[in-house]
Amino acid sequence: MLADKGKKQKVGERCEEEKNNNAEHIDGELVLSIEKLQEIQDELERINEEASDKVLEVEQKYNEIRKPVYDKRSDIVKSIPDFWLTAFLSHPALSDLLTEEDQKVFKYLNSLEVEDFKDVKSGYSITFNFNPNPYFEDTKLTKTFTFLDEGITKIDATSIKWKEGMGIPNGVAYDKKGSKRPHADESFFSWFSETQQKDDMDEIHDEVAEIIKEDLWPNPLTYFNNEADEEDFEGNEGDDESFFPPERSLFVEVAEPDNYEHLPVQQVIA
Repeated sequence: MLADKGKKQKVGERCEEEKNNNAEHIDGELVLSIEKLQEIQDELERINEEASDKVLEVEQKYNEIRKPVYDKRSDIVKSIPDFWLTAFLSHPALSDLLTEEDQKVFKYLNSLEVEDFKDVKSGYSITFNFNPNPYFEDTKLTKTFTFLDEGITKIDATSIKWKEGMGIPNGVAYDKKGSKRPHADESFFSWFSETQQKDDMDEIHDEVAEIIKEDLWPNPLTYFNNEADEEDFEGNEGDDESFFPPERSLFVEVAEPDNYEHLPVQQVIA
């Protein structure tokens, strides 16, 4: 009996030892697999960084190619009365931002420019060029967004020099969490007074700037001709997320599934 008991004890010890060895072997394999996986992830990160650099190089190249074409477009736009005013008023996300007084000022707007910084990734500027007008001394109003380290965005803007007796009603900088766009009863020009430095952690975006840069500027003719689909912009107002223009269709579905008609053309010029 004692011999059997001793034998069972030795067998149990061997099983426990083998179990421990297997556990150590499995743990070792797991650690090795994780280390190999980390090496692969590091390699992917290097590739992604290289790809990002290449994309920026391509964007820089084509920014230079696009520049003279944009300049040519700007020269033609200057010969079209109220071009930018009409484009703004026809844009579903921008039209409500112009008060009646703003529309009078916009009649003196002769060109709009959006320009990336040379390295593209550091920021961009939006410039409104005006003919001499009775409202302010400036002929150029610029708002610049500089992307700093750690998700900080530095915002600079022209301090408007209003002429005597002129100015913007309710011109206090607006502060609506989640987006940066004037309220309906505020002047569009209050947008230039919003220049506080922003942290990405605040989830605050300059929606007006994003819409102008990403949607209006690339093809303002779409809005001047009032060809944009207004339904694509429904639900954007008041959203806390930044604006990313959806794909647009010039057709809307009516009565029958296969029956389509063009959207009605309606332009409003103050």
